[in-house]
Amino acid sequence: MGIERIREQVFCQEVEKELTAIADKVYGRKLSELDNVQVYNCLLQMTKEFTQAAKHLRGDKKVYYISAEFLIGKLLSNNLINLGIYDKVKEVLAKYGKNIADIEEAENEPSLGNGGLGRLAACFLDSIATLGLPGDGIGLNYHFGLFHQVFRERLQTAEPDRWIDDVTWLNKKDTGFEVRFGDRKVRSVHYDIDVIGYQNGVNKLHLFDLDTVDESIVKTGITFDKEDIEKNLTLFLYPDDSDEAGNLLRIYQQYFMVSNAAQLILRELHEHQIDLHEMYKHAVIQINDTHPTMVIPELIRILTEEKAMAMDEAIDIVSKTCAYTNHTILAEALEKWPLEYLEQVVPQLIPIIKELDARVRKKFKDKKVQIIDKDKRVHMAHIDIHYGFSVNGVAALHTEILKETELNHFYKIYPEKFNNKTNGITFRRWLMSCNPELSDVITSLIGDGWKKDAAKLEKLMEFADDKEAIDRIMAVKDTKKAQLCDYIKAHEGIGLDKDSIFDIQIKRMHEYKRQQMNALYIIHKYLEIKGGKNPTRPLTFLFGAKAAPAYVIAQDVIHLILCLQEIINNDPDVSPYMKVVMVENYNVTYAEKLIPACDISEQISLASKEASGTGNMKFMLNGAVTLGTMDGANVEIHDLVGDDNIYVFGKDSDTVIDLYAKSAYVAKDYYKKSRVIKEAVDFITDKKVVAVGHKTNLVRLQKELIGKDWFMTLLDLEEYIRVKDKAFEDYEDRGTWGRKMLVNIAKAGFFSSDRTIAQYNEDIWKL
Repeated sequence: MGIERIREQVFCQEVEKELTAIADKVYGRKLSELDNVQVYNCLLQMTKEFTQAAKHLRGDKKVYYISAEFLIGKLLSNNLINLGIYDKVKEVLAKYGKNIADIEEAENEPSLGNGGLGRLAACFLDSIATLGLPGDGIGLNYHFGLFHQVFRERLQTAEPDRWIDDVTWLNKKDTGFEVRFGDRKVRSVHYDIDVIGYQNGVNKLHLFDLDTVDESIVKTGITFDKEDIEKNLTLFLYPDDSDEAGNLLRIYQQYFMVSNAAQLILRELHEHQIDLHEMYKHAVIQINDTHPTMVIPELIRILTEEKAMAMDEAIDIVSKTCAYTNHTILAEALEKWPLEYLEQVVPQLIPIIKELDARVRKKFKDKKVQIIDKDKRVHMAHIDIHYGFSVNGVAALHTEILKETELNHFYKIYPEKFNNKTNGITFRRWLMSCNPELSDVITSLIGDGWKKDAAKLEKLMEFADDKEAIDRIMAVKDTKKAQLCDYIKAHEGIGLDKDSIFDIQIKRMHEYKRQQMNALYIIHKYLEIKGGKNPTRPLTFLFGAKAAPAYVIAQDVIHLILCLQEIINNDPDVSPYMKVVMVENYNVTYAEKLIPACDISEQISLASKEASGTGNMKFMLNGAVTLGTMDGANVEIHDLVGDDNIYVFGKDSDTVIDLYAKSAYVAKDYYKKSRVIKEAVDFITDKKVVAVGHKTNLVRLQKELIGKDWFMTLLDLEEYIRVKDKAFEDYEDRGTWGRKMLVNIAKAGFFSSDRTIAQYNEDIWKL
């Protein structure tokens, strides 16, 4: 039965009947008598039941999207929207004295991802199902995710991020798989989460776990015995790999993921009576970043050892089945595992990996394309490129950089494999769900066709000079800012001015994303206000970010921002004109509150370092104006909206790449030459900051900026200050700013993940 048919039935009192029946059966009470958690549990059960009646997507060929992360966010509202019953549920709840917004707060956010990689994977699964394509995700069922971020003494501390309750979206399956490591065997537990397409069918997110995992072994913070694999394997996403035990645990995790994936795929092929010699005609495996790379040698091992296939044919078949998405230009993010570590964890793969490397060495003399390097490290991306049929970047600039510099040695060998698939976002979550007020305005202006075809947002350009339409869009922004103020007050205890300019930077904390540059701007502005130069309108700077537990400098940047928050928000001379808030435990739920309220979207990575970004797309879609470098998908945003509707600054990627090549950037020279830069950097260790902070952290960060500054913060700082000030000045022309908002929304249609997935399918998967 299709979702449209379900929708018709549901609108005939089906929701109320089903929901009240579940309340009576589970709790023996009326819906009006239940608390929010109980109502949520009833809604979850009802949604699962409706989902079971929907069509599960089938086809002659299927994509398996393997990823270490799936940052799916809370699922209730998204699933109700995609089933087409959100408004009806809201109406029924109101009849019984319940507010759906309060019910949504009762849901725990699944801790299955961290940053853009995982959020992209979640958007892609949504779009695969929405387009009616057969395709499942495969990952791990982390109990505690990355970590739950808590600020103490203006420092990030990490605690387990518990999310799995007795009532959950997870559906436990009867079957699991045996996974063999070098020193042990384990048997996996298989869970599924339904992935509901918008008014279409249903696919699955397959998650694997061990029933021997013991949450109680986590002691202080997120520390635990990394060597007790049966008890720790799926506790955390990206466990600290600053020691050998951490490295080995990551390899255990990755092999556990791909072994389960390979066995699941082969089992499904067997169930559909597919001849494994024609596997590539019926299955395509998308390897999302390098974490799932071992699926290639694992499949080859199974085909040769267990299915009696010749090595040549097994390699050929797997190479025609697997495709690789590269998400980074940063060398440290392209995994290279010591061969001796792999020999400990997965000795059964070593003959396969060595055979794959030997074939490369025989064919190509260039040592830069070898799989096993002179230091006996196995380059995972090299396996993906040699033994996959497609290599894609995730933004136009990113793909060109891969072809011209970072992966140029491979591009010369395999030009036909390289292609670009600019990232996208699902508009169901990032507009319809998180900003229903703006969705309603858009629909009233151009109809609801944009919900299925995001390109139709372009029709909004007909209203680019319509004052009434622009005023309505601006009124929504005011509403979302007021809502965010209430949320921040409730969760952070900080009062904000809803009429101030909301300047927001939310993303993983990393030096290349340059949150430190934003912090230096805030210092600059603070010093201006202390000197008597007040901004025309109050400014609110909002941050959200987690730093990896082993990434010291990133944690120091968080510390600086929290120190500035303390100083500025409590300074009677400054706080009326400026506030700083770093939200605690930034996640998808927080993003859904922050993004619709944003005026200026901070996308300030060093040019050539951000593969794409997807936050920039979400902000744009919700009417924020981008302040950014020409990096990642900012380039394509700029192309779409034009010079008048974006604020661009900074050295371009060619210049930056050249500076690296020649080692020509010296941070201290910029520090010495510029009074503005020196004042801002010196303030990091000013007595006011040290008084509320920790001197060790602050001095270390300051030394890093002056002595190294690997991501060239000081290179772009003065231009950043100038352009950002211009954006704040332009904000005062409210009519013109409103037009900028409308243009950004109208041009955002290109960044729908539906478009991205359609391109993946047309060029790579061919489902």
